[in-house]
Amino acid sequence: MASRYFVGVTGASGHLYAEHLIRALAAAGCGVDLCVTDSGAKVLRHELGVEAANLSDRLADWLGAAVAAHVRVFPADAIDAPAASGTALTRAVILCPCSMGTLARVAAGFSSNLVERAADVALKEGRPLVLVPRETPLSEIHLENLLRLARMGAVVLPAAPGFYHRPKSVEDLVQHVVGKVLDRLGIAHASGARWGGLAEPPAEPGIERSGGAR
Repeated sequence: MASRYFVGVTGASGHLYAEHLIRALAAAGCGVDLCVTDSGAKVLRHELGVEAANLSDRLADWLGAAVAAHVRVFPADAIDAPAASGTALTRAVILCPCSMGTLARVAAGFSSNLVERAADVALKEGRPLVLVPRETPLSEIHLENLLRLARMGAVVLPAAPGFYHRPKSVEDLVQHVVGKVLDRLGIAHASGARWGGLAEPPAEPGIERSGGAR
């Protein structure tokens, strides 16, 4: 039986990260339990043009049939969903993107929906919880909540892509962050470029480089 991962999508910006994460998990042969909060539904519609209402019926149109076959969708009020119980053995919980409101409620142990409950279960069961916040700048309250959750064992993985791999597109930047999430989950993947050591950047057109002193 394939490992199942819970992906909670909240009202923060950055839903393209969630889409690429779901695709990467499916490509790795993993099952995905997906839940979009009410606020997340509004952002999903705005950023990706995807309607969250009856999302199970729209998955194939959004992600393609092959990816959709790996995904189970649960509404935000589904307190009977597998991820709401520690006995379901959900492999890990990823909140991507994670809003500051969701972050605050998880840090306080206040579960108002399935996404927050799944995160609470991951913490109490000692299972991986990966938080992908995008908010910037961060207030002292945000930082305190992030620190509190990090001390509880959560992985704080901001949606802050690197540039050492010389990205050529938005997708390159998104894949860089998704690759880091998969690394923390111990999932083999081909998302994003890996550091291979320093190399002199290619010469700009019309500029000749030499090994002499400058």
